[in-house]
Amino acid sequence: MSGIEGEIEVSAKPQTPWRTIMLVVMALLGAAVLVALVLTLGEANRQRDRAIRAQSHSYEVMILARTLSGTIARSEASLGRYVISADKSLGRLYFDEWQLAGQQITRLDQVTNDNPPQQARIDALRRAYNARGAELSLTALSTNYGKNNQALARYYQARKATSLTEINQQLDGIIAQERRLLDRRTGAAMRSVDQSNSVAGVLVVFGIMIVLGAIALGWLTVEALGQRASARAEAEAERERAHELEEAVTQATAELRQQEGKLRQVQKMEAVGQLTGGIAHDFNNMLAVVLGGLELAKRQLSKQPGPALRHIDSAMEGANRAAALTRQLLAFSREESLRLEPIAAGELITGMSDLLDRTLGDAITVVARDIGQGWLTRADRHQLENVILNLAVNARDAMEGRGTLTIVTAGTELVEHAVGRCPAGEYVTIAVSDSGCGMTPEVMERVFEPFFTTKPVGKGTGLGLSQIFAFVRQAEGEVGLQSEPGKGTTVTLYLPRDATATASVKEQVAAAPEPVAPLALDVLVVEDDERVLAATMGALEELGHRAIACGDPLAAPALLESSSHIDLIMSDVLMPGQTGPEMIAALAPDYRHVAVLFVTGFAGEASEAEFGGHHVLRKPFTMAALERGIAAAMAVERPTAPHSIAAE
Repeated sequence: MSGIEGEIEVSAKPQTPWRTIMLVVMALLGAAVLVALVLTLGEANRQRDRAIRAQSHSYEVMILARTLSGTIARSEASLGRYVISADKSLGRLYFDEWQLAGQQITRLDQVTNDNPPQQARIDALRRAYNARGAELSLTALSTNYGKNNQALARYYQARKATSLTEINQQLDGIIAQERRLLDRRTGAAMRSVDQSNSVAGVLVVFGIMIVLGAIALGWLTVEALGQRASARAEAEAERERAHELEEAVTQATAELRQQEGKLRQVQKMEAVGQLTGGIAHDFNNMLAVVLGGLELAKRQLSKQPGPALRHIDSAMEGANRAAALTRQLLAFSREESLRLEPIAAGELITGMSDLLDRTLGDAITVVARDIGQGWLTRADRHQLENVILNLAVNARDAMEGRGTLTIVTAGTELVEHAVGRCPAGEYVTIAVSDSGCGMTPEVMERVFEPFFTTKPVGKGTGLGLSQIFAFVRQAEGEVGLQSEPGKGTTVTLYLPRDATATASVKEQVAAAPEPVAPLALDVLVVEDDERVLAATMGALEELGHRAIACGDPLAAPALLESSSHIDLIMSDVLMPGQTGPEMIAALAPDYRHVAVLFVTGFAGEASEAEFGGHHVLRKPFTMAALERGIAAAMAVERPTAPHSIAAE
């Protein structure tokens, strides 16, 4: 061995333990840095996961609150349409939506069970929901029993109820509190992540200094940085998901606003109907005065024929036309009680020919054919006329004011569910066809939806066909629709045949002779309008009766006590202070022997049964109608007068 080799060996021997120690120290430091990095990143991941879970939980609570608000709004909108149309399917839709709202409250309670302040708001929300449900149930119950006027009043009053305000306040409070909680949690998570990032940065710098001497330690550091990049990608994905959730909340809010707009439209139509009914009521009172005065003047001039009689006849014809217009206004506002009667569809269309010609114009040719074999249906004549007129106006718009409108009335026998949901049986059909532009399948699917219309803004409300659908369903019938773009449209009404009404109206009238009123009756006239009272008094005196005026229903008991004998009480229905039926109900124990005749131009949807079985005379009336009404009222069976029993 040479001297050089010996020097290498001597120098190498002391360096071997140092390098080993440095490697061991470097490995230990590297392991320590690696462990510290793993722990730091693990804590950062846990903080991130907790923040993500907190965000998801908060967004779930807010979405549930928004969805619950939309469900309640849809339920109340369905109830409004149910009150207007009395369609049972809308009532079921209202009930299902309201039950779904209750389930959503339960779900909201479950997801916030770890938050006592939110639990308190959920309990308050549930109480307001139960109170609101009780209010709306009364409205639905009134509609279910056919008391639409009462249901409309309750529904309008329920819009101002404190329970609805409480529900909205609690939902807004839940969302606001959850948003504040989300902000606090997110802030705390971000601070923790920033702190973890700071610690990780220090360790990375220290590790870089060590990795210069250890490739393995450097590789681990690079791997840790890769994991950090992956965490950032996951955080970005979570931010995208949060953005999608925000868009979902925005869409739900837009749908809620749309439902609120529909509800406002329903309330506006309700207000228009109430205004129309009130105007028709006052107009009927004025027409009663006009017709009464004209008929009295005609009777006084009947012995001296001349031009005055012709003028009076013309004035009476105009007043009668005004009365017919008033009945149409009451039918529009649904404030006139249903008058179901056997109707021959062909004769109805023939009687509407003048009205259709005036409404549609000279450019529309109306062709009517009756192949109905004399079949009759039972319906309210004015409502059926309104339905046909609506169909004719829609056809005119589809033909742009020029074309041919064909109305065919017939009879057919259907098997069950042959057309829609109609049961098997015989049906009277009314088919209205036009030569217009037709409809696409997409439009046909939505044509009967409330507020849906293809007409420009200001040309239609979208309620015409939905009202037709409600009328036919109320009559237990069905609507058939056939249309093709460019080939026109045919709308067919299927109304159940009234097989029992085989005789004509004239034969029925002849079979039942009218009762004759006795002469010289003592009549107490209760009427708050002085002009109507004076006209009624004059008409009664002209018929040979003795009339006693009463301008206040509260004064009627005193007048009855002071009069020796009253044969008939003739009373208006709607009066300030006390209605006519309420006055008669209060008098009933002592004056059951006195006949009662109600006179009204505005009775809501009440029938004669709701007037205690007493006869009802509609304003305006002629003297002949007044005489028949008195005869009918006097023909009703009642107890004998007390003085008659004493005399016996």
